[in-house]
Amino acid sequence: AGPDRTGDRTERAGAGEVNPPNAITLARLLSVPLTIWLILQEAWTAAFGLFVLAGVSDAVDGFIAKRFNMRTDLGRFLDPLADKALLVSIYVALGMKGELPAWLVILVVSRDVLIIGGALLAFAMGAGMKIEPLLVSKVNTVAQIALAAVVLGNLSLVMLPRAAIALLIWLVGATTVLSGASYLIHWSRGQSNGSGGAAS
Repeated sequence: AGPDRTGDRTERAGAGEVNPPNAITLARLLSVPLTIWLILQEAWTAAFGLFVLAGVSDAVDGFIAKRFNMRTDLGRFLDPLADKALLVSIYVALGMKGELPAWLVILVVSRDVLIIGGALLAFAMGAGMKIEPLLVSKVNTVAQIALAAVVLGNLSLVMLPRAAIALLIWLVGATTVLSGASYLIHWSRGQSNGSGGAAS
């Protein structure tokens, strides 16, 4: 008898399957318009609760996918898309309400546009883009999540003084600039070597 390829067949069959983890991720992605609406309506407690629920769902779908071997190509695409769409949308909405400075919102959005544009350019040039999250990008993501949570939490529950929020704002701003610059450097080096750069 030949080698058992059941696992390979299962993985290929489920590559685009909307399984439970992917369904949770899709629900998180679909929650973006509601989150924006709640912020614009200044329903801060509901917006904060939905943001926390989204964070919990992110951990849950990741756990289920790994624990029950339900990782798919669709999930690898949807998960970061849902996370980024939610986070960027919250920053834009908070910026529109004057709860975050415009310069910070512009930095955050510009960095993501830069990464997406770089990926599209690499694809158009026929070069692959290897996704290698950088340490500064990981720090930036954590800082962005923390700032969004703190601002929404303060608006609904009053948890931290404004000085703490100001510190987080500058931390997000600094790591966003460093992350964007690091991405540009890695991308340009990758293109000169005939491969893609790093991104997160």
